[in-house]
Amino acid sequence: MNSLDKFDCAILAALQADATLSISGLSEKVGLSSTPCWKRVKRLEEEGYIESRVSIVNRAKVGLPVTVFVSVRTSEHDEKWLERFASAVIALPEVLEFHRMSGDVDYLLKVVTTDIEGYDRFYKKLIKCAQLTGVSSAFSMEQIKSTTSLPLELISHGMPA
Repeated sequence: MNSLDKFDCAILAALQADATLSISGLSEKVGLSSTPCWKRVKRLEEEGYIESRVSIVNRAKVGLPVTVFVSVRTSEHDEKWLERFASAVIALPEVLEFHRMSGDVDYLLKVVTTDIEGYDRFYKKLIKCAQLTGVSSAFSMEQIKSTTSLPLELISHGMPA
């Protein structure tokens, strides 16, 4: 159970939209004076609610327009194998997300790259990481929605829903 109230959620929502807000700008947005707002931000950072503050870079403008969702299947499911595989995959810079899944797919990777040839180079690195039963790639044709903002409005803030 989280211990977030409506002010904490308002702070998190505002920072998700614009992490460059000054404390005075943030306090205005959420309806608190600067000192209590600053204290809440510090607490949210210390308690791990705010993991980091980043800038979102336009993939296409920097030359990484291709997104590929890579499904990985394996017959290996022991902890040592997973540690080796996870370490190797985490080290691949093309991998933005890496999930262990339920169902028919064991792992799902979100990969960005330059083009088809760039993906082929990535694929060859991936299959060297570990013994895999199958690798399936789905190329994103169009990104329809992308957000890093969590839907904080779903949280009840300690009040009955």
